Amino acid sequence: MTAAAEGPKPLSDRKAGARFFEAAYRVRTGDVDQDMRVRLDSVARYLQDVANDNIEATDFWRSDPFWIVRRTVVDVIRPFSWPATVTAQRWCGALSTRWTNMRVRLTAAHETNLFNPEPREDGLIETEAFWILVNDQGFPTRLTDEAFEMLSSMTDEHRLRWKAMNPEKAPEQGSEPDREHVLRAVDYDPFKHLNNAAYLAVLEDEVLAHPELIDGPHRMVIEYLRPVVPGSRITVRRLREDDRLTLWLLLGEEKTVAATISLGPLPS
Repeated sequence: MTAAAEGPKPLSDRKAGARFFEAAYRVRTGDVDQDMRVRLDSVARYLQDVANDNIEATDFWRSDPFWIVRRTVVDVIRPFSWPATVTAQRWCGALSTRWTNMRVRLTAAHETNLFNPEPREDGLIETEAFWILVNDQGFPTRLTDEAFEMLSSMTDEHRLRWKAMNPEKAPEQGSEPDREHVLRAVDYDPFKHLNNAAYLAVLEDEVLAHPELIDGPHRMVIEYLRPVVPGSRITVRRLREDDRLTLWLLLGEEKTVAATISLGPLPS
């Protein structure tokens, strides 16, 4: 796979009549910030949950069980807040023989309570994740014929290729000094990798200094480049350009890029 940056574009809709998996989740107080907004790391956690629930509802947890996420795109069109019930609809938007773009549409039916008594418009978040099927050694492998047949029926795009959306190379340190992000034991999964949602705690820290970036509809893109194992030290490099913030998560003294995150307005 070669990486060549491309311009932003809206996420594709579901193919007419295509099957999809659906599940519902409650928004909890642990999912929201001080303003009761559902955080981006919480959205990533919903995406992990529906992916796990989806594969467990099929036989592919036996034949095609190991998947890693290379990229997640989150388009917040109407933000979520607490209390609410989130409905997730998941389907395949594009695929090749070793990887897929899995689309998840999240809708939130907002409610009122003593702490948030004002009625709110229902929420809408569109997402897409580039998933790679790997074997038990962690190397990309082919989908089984049965999995390919089922997923390919959901989409007409069967020649999916990787194209980076974020700039991978970190710039020189600018006017904002690099900062360290302290990783915690609870940030890691059973495979000793940093949990996908934990990366976005870095972005949520930055949002405190750039709240205007989430005032309206916005897009977040995270691309995972290298694993972050227990004991790693993460340095965050930041670049604010007009209405866009880009972060590079740098590993150790070598400052190797582990992940890139961008936050900006929705593409028109």
